[in-house]
Amino acid sequence: MKDVPEIGALELLVAAVRHGSISAAARECGVTQQTASSRLRGLEQRLRLELLLRTPRGVTPTAAGETAAAWAEDVLAAGERFSLGVETLRGERSRALTVAASQTVAAHMLPRWLVALRERHVRSGHAPTQVRMLNANSSEVGELVRSGDADLGFIESTTLPEGLSRTTVCLDELAVVVAPQHAWATRTEIEMADAADTALVVRERGSGTRQAWEDAVLARLDCSPTEPVAELSTSAAVRSAVGEGVGPAVLSRLAIADDVRLGRLVEVALRGDPVQRPITALWRGGRADLSQVGRELLEEAVR
Repeated sequence: MKDVPEIGALELLVAAVRHGSISAAARECGVTQQTASSRLRGLEQRLRLELLLRTPRGVTPTAAGETAAAWAEDVLAAGERFSLGVETLRGERSRALTVAASQTVAAHMLPRWLVALRERHVRSGHAPTQVRMLNANSSEVGELVRSGDADLGFIESTTLPEGLSRTTVCLDELAVVVAPQHAWATRTEIEMADAADTALVVRERGSGTRQAWEDAVLARLDCSPTEPVAELSTSAAVRSAVGEGVGPAVLSRLAIADDVRLGRLVEVALRGDPVQRPITALWRGGRADLSQVGRELLEEAVR
């Protein structure tokens, strides 16, 4: 079986055919574009076949490339079944999984996913996985995954770390909130420019919520928001400061739901398209490097 390529090259081939782009395949597989190009060239040389037609707009598979990619998918599926079998033999389905998550995900999404994962394991007759959760901001989550301190990470930032595999699991909407006595509390909606020109209560730099708002303002208004009136390290502290009248804030709708329902804060609609940011899963290596329980948690997250 000397002609069988390594798994990483097959992952890149399948991803390149699916996306029509080597750079997109590189991002999915957690390698640089240069490394991806080199591995794909090496794969073609090893098989003595031209698999991809390269143009300035991307790549398209040759007839041989389409066939090879289909066979590669079968090989990758078999590899996943092999990994699952080995983990089961070693009893690793019950090993601890360390998950790093940014604050919105940790407080409002991850608990639901973990309950679903536990129920899944109980139904299948396996011992539930012990999950250790690390709470950090989005930039810190990326470093925890990169260093190996976390097996899987979830971030809410529009700025994504390089060198890690990633996939979007859902979208989260941001909202403007004010104290009930604030002048905006009686308005049905405001312009984004009004919020951008106002000194807000914000999270610290590195927060996905803050980064997503700043990126949205830059993209739509071609400017940066006004310097904040206060910079705090948790969403709870931001909500408290808003309620005390320090200033408005932009937070996840999930994070403000209870305060709005109880009348402690008032949500003010932004005119125009909603401001959304992706919730992104991160891990080291390619898809095949993610443990079985990690893949199962991802499946619950995207349901």
